[in-house]
Amino acid sequence: MRLHHLALRTRDLPRLRAFYEDLLGLRACRAAPGRSVWLEAGGAVVMLEAADAGEPEIPADSREFVAFAIEPGARAAWEARLAGAGVAVEARTDHTLYFRDPDGRRVGVSSYPLVHSRE
Repeated sequence: MRLHHLALRTRDLPRLRAFYEDLLGLRACRAAPGRSVWLEAGGAVVMLEAADAGEPEIPADSREFVAFAIEPGARAAWEARLAGAGVAVEARTDHTLYFRDPDGRRVGVSSYPLVHSRE
């Protein structure tokens, strides 16, 4: 099994789209203006969708997390890119930078090696 898509709901679709497209570099592959945009992410899709009026906000202290793969050695460049965009890095490990998207979701870029097992 593999990831098909991940849906992120937002009250400000243009702002969230700019973050994931312009800062993180995901490419739009489909859009329904004012309703949703689909971003290609390494064979999966990150769907940004307009939230309904009654939907709850992302909790400020949410530890929910999505990480995007980066190449080993690219961490310093990503740290500079985030700083240049005014995005605070809230935590670091040897392989991962943790930060928040404009809606407060925890996001990261990681070079942690994935181990594929058949267990």
